[in-house]
Amino acid sequence: MAEPESTILNTDVKQKDPSQALVIAVTTRAIFDLEEEHALFLAKGKDEYVRHQQANRDKPLPPGTAFAFIRAVQCVNEQLLASDPAEQDLFDVIVLSNNSPESGTRIINSAKHYGLEISKFCFVSDEDSTQYLKSHQVKLFLSADRVDVCNALRRGVSAALVFQQEVQTPSTQLRVVFDGDAVLFSDETDQVFREKGLEGAVQYERAMEAVPMGEGPLKAFAMHLGKMRKKFSQEKSPIRTYLVTARSGRDMGIRAIKTLREWGLAIDEAFFMDGAPKGPILTQIQPHIFFDDGLHNIQGAQEVGVPSAWVP
Repeated sequence: MAEPESTILNTDVKQKDPSQALVIAVTTRAIFDLEEEHALFLAKGKDEYVRHQQANRDKPLPPGTAFAFIRAVQCVNEQLLASDPAEQDLFDVIVLSNNSPESGTRIINSAKHYGLEISKFCFVSDEDSTQYLKSHQVKLFLSADRVDVCNALRRGVSAALVFQQEVQTPSTQLRVVFDGDAVLFSDETDQVFREKGLEGAVQYERAMEAVPMGEGPLKAFAMHLGKMRKKFSQEKSPIRTYLVTARSGRDMGIRAIKTLREWGLAIDEAFFMDGAPKGPILTQIQPHIFFDDGLHNIQGAQEVGVPSAWVP
């Protein structure tokens, strides 16, 4: 079988060491609003889509859901390098796209228009572009395609599905919100809840209180983010992390806190919601991205303009 074609374009952004950087891969439909173009592709096919992108190559695409998150990541890099010009523990953003190089010109021009610091643009003419994630040492993959996200998770890469929405994120401080079970932590307690109900889950948590929970799909990303967070004092940090979980603090919070302590993962603020809607607290936090495995929580966040990423 012939190898799928791929084109990797390096920009003039200073290259980072992927073994030390926190590499984030984002698809074009996650970082830019390409819903109109995607609809054209579905309705009229690839050739018409390519013609449209080439005709509009100098017209910047509107920002997408992950745009503010990537821009905030760039601000963190600027502060890290201001503190230490030799710093290597930086964010490194790459764009992974199923666009052909011919239609990708508009993507590159849009990134330049907004001044986005993107080190590589990878245009892959293959249905499963996630096969390249490990070779780029990607720690987080954001896509608007569910199949891509599921493939990435199967490959052991932290990944989440981004939905196109209107976003309001006024702060330049990078704010990241994690759900607990099936996101930061494993889904073991969720499984008990599904089988034995709330009382059974509470009893399970009490019995397992001294045992740290298993790792969830975004634990590796959170750990690297926490490592970068520790380079700053709490008052001056350009990164702030949150745990917003449906768990009850009274009955199920202790094990979560002990697990974070065991991992050495410092979370700035934790909210144990006891099943209450997360929208109001997310409105107050105004994160650049909110990771959750519950679609109802994602929908609630979208309703209040919070950029959301679903971990299936």
